[in-house]
Amino acid sequence: MAATDTLKSKPGTGGAAQLRRLLLDNGALTALIVLVIALSALSGDFLTTDNLLNIGVQAAVTAILAFGVTFVIVAAGIDLSVGSVAALSATVLAWSATQHGVPVVLAVVLAVATGIVAGLVNGFLIAYGKLPPFIATLAMLSVGRGLALVLSDGSPIPFPDSVSHLGDTLGGWLPVPVLVMVVMGLIAAVILGRTYIGRAMYAIGGNEEAARLSGLRVKKQKLVIYALSGLFAAAAGIVLASRLSSAQPQAADGYELDAIAAVVIGGASLAGGTGKASGTLIGALILAVLRNGLNLLSVSAFWQQVVIGVVIALAVLLDTLRRKAGATPVTSGGGGNKGRQAATYGLAAVVTVAIVGATSFLHGGSSASDKPKVGLSLSTLNNPFFVQIRAGAQAEAKKLGVDLTVTDAQNDASQQANQMQNFTSSSLDAIVLNPVDSAAASNSVAAANKAGMPVVAVDRGVEKGKVATLVASDNVAGGVLSAKTMAEKLGGKGKIVILQGQAGTSAARERAAGFEKGLKAYPGIKVLAQQPADFDRTKGLDVMSNLLQAHPDVQGVIAANDEMALGAVKALGSKAGKSVPVIGFDGEADGIKAVEAGTMYASVAQQPRELGEIAVRNAVDAAHGKKINPAVKVPVKVVTSKNAADFN
Repeated sequence: MAATDTLKSKPGTGGAAQLRRLLLDNGALTALIVLVIALSALSGDFLTTDNLLNIGVQAAVTAILAFGVTFVIVAAGIDLSVGSVAALSATVLAWSATQHGVPVVLAVVLAVATGIVAGLVNGFLIAYGKLPPFIATLAMLSVGRGLALVLSDGSPIPFPDSVSHLGDTLGGWLPVPVLVMVVMGLIAAVILGRTYIGRAMYAIGGNEEAARLSGLRVKKQKLVIYALSGLFAAAAGIVLASRLSSAQPQAADGYELDAIAAVVIGGASLAGGTGKASGTLIGALILAVLRNGLNLLSVSAFWQQVVIGVVIALAVLLDTLRRKAGATPVTSGGGGNKGRQAATYGLAAVVTVAIVGATSFLHGGSSASDKPKVGLSLSTLNNPFFVQIRAGAQAEAKKLGVDLTVTDAQNDASQQANQMQNFTSSSLDAIVLNPVDSAAASNSVAAANKAGMPVVAVDRGVEKGKVATLVASDNVAGGVLSAKTMAEKLGGKGKIVILQGQAGTSAARERAAGFEKGLKAYPGIKVLAQQPADFDRTKGLDVMSNLLQAHPDVQGVIAANDEMALGAVKALGSKAGKSVPVIGFDGEADGIKAVEAGTMYASVAQQPRELGEIAVRNAVDAAHGKKINPAVKVPVKVVTSKNAADFN
């Protein structure tokens, strides 16, 4: 069972031995208590009602996914597809309800059915096709994500308002996602502990051959097990999309790893036969508490991944130590065991409240800092352009004496929503937001508005919700400049391809609109293809390589940023800058070097450092109640080999 279960073990010889036994037998619960106490001592913003509710909301999607994965792991399987199935189910709901007029109730049924069907396919491939679970679910991971992209055409789809209420609160304070998590957890606990299929999971995970010989119809049970995993994934996808008010085809990317981690941290064995819903819930809470606390402490997102990896390793190590110490998991218990477990949880709650209450005095008497506090949420720091925005913001913050907290959403709209929640519940004066997705950021901005916290958008706008100002380059004008520069280079005639940015972002839409507007003046320029490469150099390389197979006669490339342009340069090889001019956008350092070297013909240069500086300056002014312009446009310029030295 889970690390949180009370275990039958050899009696200790004294108080110290009994305490050691209690800690070993309840490793995940002990870890959660230690984390809560430590973070309460380190951050005065951690132990607030709003922040604790934030943790519940942020754990909800992972926990719901993990409950489904628990069924699979208990049965000695694995399911890598739950993140993609969650995204696909939410996309089916939004696609059918908003684009095809299907009644919302029926759309929800279709979404849930989508998850179940995906699970059944996994189960069929594993039970009857004899595929290893890793391979079968890895295939479904790709298929599910691909279908979500096909249905949505790569762009977010607005979620029906009636379903979006799942992301709201009851009574203005109790988050609905937390209630859904609790309900799904109770369902998972009942299935595991009170049903025939639950007992079958433990039997199959303990010894599949023995289960078969005892008369258990193992193949059919596996179908049910994976169908349940798909059903829980669909529920998680609907909750996630409700929080973002849109179905994101790229949502929940990598969440399958978080779900598996939560199950393992909660004490389940990947070898099968052990695991429990309560342990899984605690595992999900540990991950959420870690991320929340590390955000509040301004720990880099890169280090957060390191910390979480270490925690997973320690959880497995603790489970190994527990087993070596002679503890025998109780896989089904009587009333005595359940009573002892309830007593353990009760004692843990009392101890936690007492110690946390004591640590609150560490912050109660401290005086508030006079320095303004600003949070900066960037869509990614895996791109030189946004690294420069951060550098400019940090330089301006130092100049103004501002305490700046920077977070990296890693191009995950839901992770950014969590970070914005943390900002809103902490004692910040203002927020600077660079949205992963302009629509998905709306709820986060609305929450900040409600809390009276001004939000400044940088580089990308927000579709709904009130921002104090948008600090951005004139992307449309930049797109027009790109098109004009390419047309002039080709003499007004030629065949080109366009590499588009990440769907759902205002920058991608505005630059594409600028390209289209600029090319209208040059009817001799023919666009052979337009494909998204998500502002990523590797994807730019792959997409351009594929386009060259279909269009070897291409005479020019326009990319919506320098990263994609540099990927295209790599794909073009010796053609780049000679027979095929490539034009990028952003004017980042590597792009300018490529222009100087002649492999890129030009780049439309933004000034990312200046964007960061202006955004922080405006955020401070907004926090002080000063009047600021609703939009600040930073001019763009075309960089060629003639003036590239001026931009180094």
